[in-house]
Amino acid sequence: MTIPSSVPPRSVRPTAATSSVITASAQRAAEVRFRRALALMAITLVLPGSAQLVAGNRDVGRLALRIWFGLLGTGLVALVVLVVHPSWGLTWATDTRLLFVLRWTLALVAIAWGALLVDAWRIGQPLSYGLSQRRAAVGINGVLCLVTTGVLLFGSHLVDVQRQFILTTFGDGRATAAHDGRFNVLLLGGDSGAGRWGLRPDSMTVASVDAETGRTVLIGLPRNLQDFPFREGTPMAEQFPKGFTDCGADYCMLNGVSTWAEDHTRLFKGSEHPGVDATISAIEGITGLRINYWAMVNLEGFKDLVNAVGGVTLTVRDRIPVGGLGDDVTGYLEPGTRKLTGFETLWFARAREGSDDYSRMARQKCVMNALLEQVSPQKALANFSAIAQASSDMVSTDLPASEVDTFLSLALKARSQKIATVSLVPPLVNTSDPDIDKIRSTVAAAIDKAEGQAPAPRKRTGPKPDAPVTGGSVGSLSEGYAANQAEDLASAC
Repeated sequence: MTIPSSVPPRSVRPTAATSSVITASAQRAAEVRFRRALALMAITLVLPGSAQLVAGNRDVGRLALRIWFGLLGTGLVALVVLVVHPSWGLTWATDTRLLFVLRWTLALVAIAWGALLVDAWRIGQPLSYGLSQRRAAVGINGVLCLVTTGVLLFGSHLVDVQRQFILTTFGDGRATAAHDGRFNVLLLGGDSGAGRWGLRPDSMTVASVDAETGRTVLIGLPRNLQDFPFREGTPMAEQFPKGFTDCGADYCMLNGVSTWAEDHTRLFKGSEHPGVDATISAIEGITGLRINYWAMVNLEGFKDLVNAVGGVTLTVRDRIPVGGLGDDVTGYLEPGTRKLTGFETLWFARAREGSDDYSRMARQKCVMNALLEQVSPQKALANFSAIAQASSDMVSTDLPASEVDTFLSLALKARSQKIATVSLVPPLVNTSDPDIDKIRSTVAAAIDKAEGQAPAPRKRTGPKPDAPVTGGSVGSLSEGYAANQAEDLASAC
């Protein structure tokens, strides 16, 4: 009997051996796809767009690679320029328009790079391999996205912080040329907020900086200086042609000029800061110098700046009270050389309980010197965001943003040089009846010595080993404080 041809043949069932061969083959294929996916993500990390060029949308890949190589080329050219002309780095770092472009470039690159990494993961066909491999691919891709986009977005944030700091802190006024080869910057310190100009400044110092070398002379003016002239041609000189006397107060002192001007703003037409402008005309009349720019420092905000740089190392030579100035003394800074916090540094600089103004002026100059010497570019970069925030809260100035790079360059030069100081205080100057001609000749001589245009001094410039300590400063009221009259401020502190 024959079997009808319409009856289908019996199907062949796979054996256990055949099933295992098929499973092993599928696993090997999944592993190959997994390794391929990792390779696509890896090459995207190095060359964004390469995964798309190899296995995805080639148009997207070409565009991404062109942009990437364009950015690398721009960065390489910038690096070469910085090696040849390092000062250009300061110019770029303070150009608000360039910072705006850089900020959004970093943000857009971060977003695009993250999208390319996600697309590289998609191209790798994540659903075609095992569960554990899928989880590993998602985790690796997530880490790569987090690292690349996170670093770039953080860089974008820092650039924006720098831009906002410059826009907030510095003015947009006219730049002024150096006077006789020097920039003279008036530093005003007080407990007021940066915009409250009516309060009297507690400290006044002119930083006279050589426009080429950065060699700096700090000229301190006591707040209780009396009977001084104003620069000719200013509103204050017109009001007080014989000097600052008969001003309507018991004592017509230097720190009262700002208050008087704020009470008579009608005399200062077009001035945004009459008190500062009046104080500048006084200091120019006293010293014979022309002031280029001014900066007002809020001493309370000064604490945040010191904390932002991690503290400052100072030598406390005698117990310095914390408090006083009309309040109770709550403690003391004990003698020794150590790193002080912002709070401690503030009281080191401003304490007057059991001391005098002139000792305080000497300690303030020691703080200035320590900050200049100890805040390196590396430390500033590491604490950049905190420093920028503290500085914007602490300082107001009329220094134009266009001149910031010039003064940063000079500050870097000044770090490696000795800072000279001259303070117009007793016993050099009788603050109630000052000899203006003597003051001007003293200032001129100090600047000449700083520029190497005068014979080297024969006496030592630092404190003597057995020098007395008064009010936390080396020296005394009758003999003078070392940090107020020094050709090397560091040695006097």
